[in-house]
This record gives sequence, structure tokens and C-alpha cells, in this order.
Amino acid sequence: MSSKKKKYYTVWKGHKTGVFESWEDCKAQITNFEGAQYKSFLTFEAANKALNSNYKDHIGKSKSFKSELSPEQLKKIGQPNYNSISVDAASSGNPGIMEYRGVDTRTKKQLFIQGPFEEGTNNIGEFLAIVHGLALLKKNNSDKIIYTDSKTAISWVKKKTCNTKLEQNEKNKPLFELVERAVQWLKTNDFKSVIVKWETKAWGEIPADFGRK
Repeated sequence: MSSKKKKYYTVWKGHKTGVFESWEDCKAQITNFEGAQYKSFLTFEAANKALNSNYKDHIGKSKSFKSELSPEQLKKIGQPNYNSISVDAASSGNPGIMEYRGVDTRTKKQLFIQGPFEEGTNNIGEFLAIVHGLALLKKNNSDKIIYTDSKTAISWVKKKTCNTKLEQNEKNKPLFELVERAVQWLKTNDFKSVIVKWETKAWGEIPADFGRK
């Protein structure tokens, strides 16, 4: 018998809005809906209450964090550089419905968001988020750095390639078109922005986290 806890899904923007009792029902409302807004909750009451409030009040909200690292380790790592933007992706399944976004590290103000895409992976989303961030910073001639919690995505950006094992099909064609544009941007643009690994064990979830864990 499965010990997996039941979840309830609030959809603020979708083909239909409301609280749905299964991921399949939620998925039907957000698939192919640009700018869909949704999140899971552990109780119907919490999901229903959230429906009557603002989506932005719930996205990215995570439990209070207390690092398990020693004071010496924390001192060595130091504090985040707040002259930065943070990027992250969320994928419901692997592959599954995926989206990514970037926020100001200090204020958590959302700077960009893309998706949801019908079929993608977290690594692809992380890669696209970094490139999107790089393009934004270059456009604004900004000296900010970029934080990501994905070593894989950092390596892909350095190699100027998206080394995904996901095979292209009709369902994910729009996503792969975006990937191709991102790779082409990396190959044809110089950028000065530094990409840095977010220290999750020291600082908690990255500010761009979607808070759906």
C-alpha cells in the first residue's frame, strides 16, 4: 500500500480554475495554457483558502530553514551576494510539465517567468533560466551575478550546449525551439556575468524556488 500523501491542487489561472483532487485533473487545466498558475497543498482547506488569495503570496514560500552546517563551515561559505539574480526551474515529473523563472535575490521580485511547457525536464529549465538571465543582464548592461542551484546547468552553459537525453517530439517541440535559440545565443554573444552555485546547505532554497516540494 502506497504511503504517498494525498495532495490538492489549486489552479489560479488555467483552462478552469479551482481546487483539484488529482495531479491529472490539475495537469489538464494547465497544459497548453500560457502563464498558468498552480500549486499543491496537503489539505483541501489550505488549497481552497489559497484559491481566494493571491498566487504570489504562495509561490516560493518554503519552510523556515536552519542550516545543519557547522559555524566554521558557514563562516567559510559566507553570505549570498545580493547584487544578483537567482534562477530556478520546476518540473512535475521528469519529464513533465516544466517552467522556469528568475528573481531579484534580495527582494524576490520576479524578473521573468516562462512556461509551463507541456513536456520538459528540470535540467532543461535550469539551463534556459540561466541563459535567459544572462541575456537580461547583458541587455541592461548589469554587473549582477547569477545564482543557480544546478551544477548540470552551469556545465551546459559553459559548454554552450544543452546535453539533455530527452528526445524531441511534437509535444515538446516548442521547448526545443527555445533551447535552440538559447544555444545560438550562447554561441553568438559574449557576456561578463558570472554564474555562481547557490549554497543550498548554507542558505536554504534558492530565492527563485517555486516552493512546490
